[in-house]
Amino acid sequence: MRTCKNNFLFLFLLIFTMACNEGIDPITKVNPGPDESSPAITIKYPVDGTKIQVPELTTSINIQFEATDDIELKSISVLLDGTEITSFSEFKDYRRAVKEYTYSNLTNGIHTLTINATDMENKVTTQSVRFEKKPPYIPLYDGETFYMPFDGDYVEKISFKSATKVGTPGFITTALKGNGAYAGATDGYLTFPLAGLTGPEFSAGFWCKLNATPDRAGLISISPGGEDRTKGLRFFREGSATSQRFKLNVGTGAGETWNDGGVVNLPANDWVHLAFTVSQTNCIVYINGAVATSVANTGIDWTGCSTISIFSGAPGFSYWSHKSDLSNFDELRFFNKALTQADIQNIIQNDSPYVPKYSGEVFYMPFEGNARDLVTNANATVVGAPTYADGKIGKAYTGAADSYLTFPTTGLKNANFSAAFWMKVNSSPDRAGILVMGPPDPNNTAAQNNRTAGFRFFREGSAASQIFKLNAGNGKADSWFDGGAAATVDVTTGAWNHYAYTISGTECVVYINGEVVKQGSFSGIDWTGCDILSIMSGAPRFTEWNHLSDLGMMDELRLFNKALSGTEVKAIFNAEK
Repeated sequence: MRTCKNNFLFLFLLIFTMACNEGIDPITKVNPGPDESSPAITIKYPVDGTKIQVPELTTSINIQFEATDDIELKSISVLLDGTEITSFSEFKDYRRAVKEYTYSNLTNGIHTLTINATDMENKVTTQSVRFEKKPPYIPLYDGETFYMPFDGDYVEKISFKSATKVGTPGFITTALKGNGAYAGATDGYLTFPLAGLTGPEFSAGFWCKLNATPDRAGLISISPGGEDRTKGLRFFREGSATSQRFKLNVGTGAGETWNDGGVVNLPANDWVHLAFTVSQTNCIVYINGAVATSVANTGIDWTGCSTISIFSGAPGFSYWSHKSDLSNFDELRFFNKALTQADIQNIIQNDSPYVPKYSGEVFYMPFEGNARDLVTNANATVVGAPTYADGKIGKAYTGAADSYLTFPTTGLKNANFSAAFWMKVNSSPDRAGILVMGPPDPNNTAAQNNRTAGFRFFREGSAASQIFKLNAGNGKADSWFDGGAAATVDVTTGAWNHYAYTISGTECVVYINGEVVKQGSFSGIDWTGCDILSIMSGAPRFTEWNHLSDLGMMDELRLFNKALSGTEVKAIFNAEK
């Protein structure tokens, strides 16, 4: 009996111990040994290059990261743009911390997230990523009601509504613009509510890289139920492996209008721009901005039409096998007006990949009503309220108080660097920053002036004249390139002048209207901490001496990954003057 009791007691203790441990082996004290390494940090979200675009001016972001140490973590600090937003000092697992933190006041612009992890030996590891909250999309064109760029999602950027996906369409990364394009799939397409997108006139435009299999497909179909072509419209293709004809059918209510469009020969390895317009008097099909066919029309009847089928005729126009298109598509736009040929050609010009005009050109911003770099198709972040007006060539940037642009420096920081642009100076204020790519100044955040890296191109003077100066940092100190009288411009004339400067490992040179105004030795530029380019202001990195926003005009800004020669600078000046 005693043996049974003892056995029972043993089993009870064993079960109790296992229950307390919950399946985890008992912790045995182990000598941790020496602390040989600093903490390791992995930032899971946001990652470098993340772009956030929502309708709200401010939004929340869920920051996710992991920190580990070989012995023990002491503390973790999370900073956004240099300011601590949260910290951690207590950890369930003293060697590994998997953390999330929701920051609820994220504003538009480029941001830097920094994680600092410290171990018990006060070894510190720092990891940073840069990401952007983009402002809500503002329609670029008159009458634009719908824009879907297919940059990894099916979100319409004006309404911020997502299309409904049918089947398994996907994306390709070799896009015409942005970082994605639509990839068709068998029985795959999108649908989108028609409400708010119709009127007495309608236009659509998009880019296509053709796949002629199947030999016919629907592209844009807005049809009522059943085989009824007297309402809505249908844009589709038919043909063979060597050519495809793009056609348009419009329902007028009493009947239908047929437009047999035009032919694209295959293989078409390049992107082709397709567009059509419908008005009360005609309907036109365009291929690459040229009129394929224009026919008379008596209007359009939208009765019973509630949904747009995108890149398929299904479900309302599949009876002639105009089903899913397996091609690639990009930059889909709808309009509540009949676009003119000039309108369509302007869209094509804006969408078309820019081919650098000059050797070494890595950035070109012509300021044609926007602040987009045509080399990367990326938009600058706008601070304040600058505007655009008639400039040296087309439109130009026009400054305003406390207004400027910023742009990420990825791909711009090279051992050799040049900038070239046109400016019409407004001498009020009497000084301003023009182009600045400098590091932050943590010891002087209210009036930054860290000149040990990057460059600062700026002006100083009076109502009658302004001197243009360049300052560059080599990592330890800065060098000044002040041309004095030679670099002084009479601003009372209101004339456009061309400015350029070059930076190499041996010298810096400043040019005005193609002529050297200052040249001097330089040991080479250091780019440490230079993560943003400021355009038309010294802010936020060069403000201590009041080199703030320039109220003048800038046009045709180009940056280069080489030190332009005097001959090259002169050639740019002569080509644009």
